[in-house]
Amino acid sequence: MNNRNLIIEQEGSSFPGKSYAELVLSPAFDEAKAQLLGPMMAINKAHLIMLVKQNLVTEEQAQVLADAIGKLDLPALRKATYTGEFEDLFYQVEHMLLELAGDLAGNLHLARSRNDMGIAIYRMTLREKLLSAIQAAMYLQDILIATAVEHVDTVMIGYTHTQQAQPTTLAHYLMAAVDMLGRDLRRLVNAYRNCNRSSMGSAALTTTGFAIDREEMMRLLAFDEMIENSYDAIAGADYVSEVAAAVQLTALNLGRMSQDLLLWCTQEFGAIKLSAAYVQVSSIMPQKRNPVSVEHIRSLLSSCVGNTQTVISMLHNTPFGDIVDTEDDMQPYAWKSLALLEQICRLLGNVIGTMEVNKEVLLGRAQESFATVTELADTLVRTEGIYFRQSHHIVSSVVRKTLEMGGTVKDITLEMINEQSQRILGRDVTLNQAQLEQALDPVHFVQLRSLTGGPNPQEILRMAKDRRQKLKDVQAWYDDTKKKNETALVYLEERMISWQTQS
Repeated sequence: MNNRNLIIEQEGSSFPGKSYAELVLSPAFDEAKAQLLGPMMAINKAHLIMLVKQNLVTEEQAQVLADAIGKLDLPALRKATYTGEFEDLFYQVEHMLLELAGDLAGNLHLARSRNDMGIAIYRMTLREKLLSAIQAAMYLQDILIATAVEHVDTVMIGYTHTQQAQPTTLAHYLMAAVDMLGRDLRRLVNAYRNCNRSSMGSAALTTTGFAIDREEMMRLLAFDEMIENSYDAIAGADYVSEVAAAVQLTALNLGRMSQDLLLWCTQEFGAIKLSAAYVQVSSIMPQKRNPVSVEHIRSLLSSCVGNTQTVISMLHNTPFGDIVDTEDDMQPYAWKSLALLEQICRLLGNVIGTMEVNKEVLLGRAQESFATVTELADTLVRTEGIYFRQSHHIVSSVVRKTLEMGGTVKDITLEMINEQSQRILGRDVTLNQAQLEQALDPVHFVQLRSLTGGPNPQEILRMAKDRRQKLKDVQAWYDDTKKKNETALVYLEERMISWQTQS
């Protein structure tokens, strides 16, 4: 037996081939019945309502079709397995409607294609998953704001290039995370708006010769806009890559923060202690409190990034037209990334909201650090009327000498400053002991930095109030959007029921 005959014997000679069904059609069917059936039914209902309005289907025919739609056994469909009898879920549903309504069911497909319908289904599916992720990101941001407010006086060292830099507060760090997440939220909301556009009425590619109402379909399905150009409606896939990009940036940003949390959990750093609900013990070492929840967060965020990169990679260099590359194979990766992001945001919010912060250790470390000497240099500029670069030379020389002596910032004295001042300025400084101690106090350092965006407690509270209002604005948009989507589905169902009771 030659290879061709062997393949035919193993695969079959009619559609679908066994390996094709196993690799592509069966997994796509399983995803479709779990994810796409709801939007598919909504589009069937909306299309019927529009066809009646445009006098393309009569009221009597609508009653029969609505009754058939109502009799579809959706729970059984969701449990069905792929048999190869039908190419996909769309054709299986169409066959079931034909059995229930006869040839009349064919008119439900009047003036539409699987192309415009499929894109609309994907967009409706994606928008709901986006809303869930946005809600979870808002939850995390709310916890970050609340935790920041609790720690406006928690002084700690800020780092640049992983080295001790200047005193700041935990609140200052957390508010930076709030703003980072705020940008992520804006990107996710913008991605939603570009996603929530209707392709219906584009048909296969060039619209249709029937006098349908594309704008009515847009309204019935709770889309915000219509994709005007019918070719773009079918060919454009940047709505899903934009979602992937927004999710990817969010995951990357949260990954950077999770890395810091893991560092802060170490005994050497000793900054935070996670709740017992989020740590595991060692099987051999009794002292261990392993912060595995954050480790999982970090690794799952990387997985999230991987899923989004898969979306972008699958879209790369595909033709600008209707093509399966942007459909069944690619869409699940976007869904997975959104589902992961949603769960991670909720878990991370819970971890941060319940962690204990060792304020004393953080303050003590700041008090022992040379991180305050920037303020000493600034103070010399104020008290001595000298240029900052002169002041910088004096202080850096003092720090270098202190380090050579094995000392800490507390070992800096007026005598040491005067020694370097004589060398650089040719005179002693007028700085007194009280001013020196104040300049090296990390709490004073933080209090003094009250410019917009600084770590001063009152400035942090101002920012927190502003960010809460911005979060409320996003929440209001979310509530309105969710209600709009739900109201549309309710109307579609009520309209079907009104025809069904007349049939």
